[in-house]
Parts: sequence; structure tokens; C-alpha cells
Amino acid sequence: MKIYEKAPAKINLLLDVLRKRDDGYHEVEMIMTMVDLADRLEMEELPRDTIIISSQVGYIPLDEKNLAFQAARLIKERYDVKQGVYIHLDKKIPVAAGLAGGSSDAAAALRGLNRLWKLQIPEDELCRLGAELGSDVPFCVTGGTAIARGRGEKLEHIENPPQCWVVLAKPPINVSTADVYGRFRANELKEHPSIPNMVRALEQGSFTDICEGLGNVLENVTLGLYPEVMQLKESMIRLGADGVLMSGSGPTVFGLVSKEAKLPRIYNGLRGFCKEVYVVRMLT
Repeated sequence: MKIYEKAPAKINLLLDVLRKRDDGYHEVEMIMTMVDLADRLEMEELPRDTIIISSQVGYIPLDEKNLAFQAARLIKERYDVKQGVYIHLDKKIPVAAGLAGGSSDAAAALRGLNRLWKLQIPEDELCRLGAELGSDVPFCVTGGTAIARGRGEKLEHIENPPQCWVVLAKPPINVSTADVYGRFRANELKEHPSIPNMVRALEQGSFTDICEGLGNVLENVTLGLYPEVMQLKESMIRLGADGVLMSGSGPTVFGLVSKEAKLPRIYNGLRGFCKEVYVVRMLT
């Protein structure tokens, strides 16, 4: 039997960092949602006790450094599963992009193996397992739209955004999340983006207010380190996207667009200097 799972990318409509915690992580408040750019995982049971991962791309690890591999190993150890699994990872989400591609792959592996091995693990338990793998994994297990607190693992699900187009553009650089957080100084922040305002905008389905409420306190760090991310953001605004923000620690920049007629100009304008540009829908 084969099991298939979709692993969508996430974007941060809002990302605030409150302080550095004693455990080394940062205390965050984020609002995350998912877009229809997705990896796909195909899982098949193996008779021998092993984990094998393959992919059509050559630039991701296929061993224990891969989060889907780690998810399979964790679920096997925790639930004493003696069967092995073959996972084929059809990779579409760019890596090291601030889109939680690896975390979403891990979440899809947890969901899929739960079905493949008929373990009947409840979703909240899958989220707890996911938190052992990475801060974004619990959100990727559940999907939807949520406020994430703590280091990202404490979730409160809220209203989905109204349907719109999302243009994603990743410049040809990789950004280290640890490096960005390491350079971030919470005590130097002049203002914080407003969670209540964004929640209200989502509840009212106000596309305009959602665009106005976008905010990411990590932008100043990443934009300072990588001028090409600033160029991308300025270009997307100039080309007519309604709301523009960097996702996560970057370097991907996304633009929310209400009118389909705007898309060709934005897409073609960005493709002039950025190879990885995607036009997708909000996954609501």
C-alpha cells in the first residue's frame, strides 16, 4: 500500500520576537497560514527495518539530516514500529527559503506514517512529536491559519485569510535562521506588529486591513545583511502587489494580490532578475 501526503509551504503574515529565552530559543508571536506551493510525499512500507528516502532533486540530504527521515525515525522509535519505510520526496518548495519546506515534509511524514501503520495517533500527539523536530512542525501538522507562540509550538487556530493570489520570490541566496536570530536585538525594537489588529482583519475578511497589518521584525536584520532581499521587496511593491513581506527569516518575499490582472506584470517584472518566482493561491 502507498500513502500520499501533501506538504504545503507556509508564510508568516506576522512575525514578532518578544525576547530571548533561557533555553536559547526566542519567544515569538506569529500568525502563519499556508499557500498552495507544496512538496509531495509518497510512502510505502518496507519489510525490513530501515528508512530510505529518495528525491528528484540532488540538493537536499537524504539521510538523518533530512527532517522527513527524522520524523520517520521518531515515530518508529516512539511506537515500536519494526517495519521499514520508503519515502519519495517530490520537492517543489525552495530550500532555506523561510517557507518551512523541511518542517512541512516532517509533518507530512508524521501524518502519512500514522495512516500507513494504522497507529491512530491523535493530532495533538502528532503536534507534540513534531515539536521535538522543529518549531514550525506542529503548525505544519495541523495547517490552516494560526497564532503561534512560545518558540512556535503553542498554536491557537484563527480565521483563514480571504482567498487571494500570492506571489513568492526567492533570490539565489540561502539565509541562516540561526544567524538572523543571533543578530536580532529585541530590546532595540521601536514598535511591534499588532496580533489583535491582524486577527480582527482576518475575522472581518478585510483584504486591505490584512495587507496593512503585515509585519516581520526580522526583516531589518535580513534586509541589512542581504541587499537583494530589499531589492526584491521594493520591486514587488513597485510592480503593484497589494501587501508585501519577507517570510520567516527570509530570503523569500511574498506579495498578496487581489486582482488576477496584476499577476503577469508582477511575475514578469520579478523574473527579470529572480529565477525562482511562483504564483500560487492562498490555501484556505
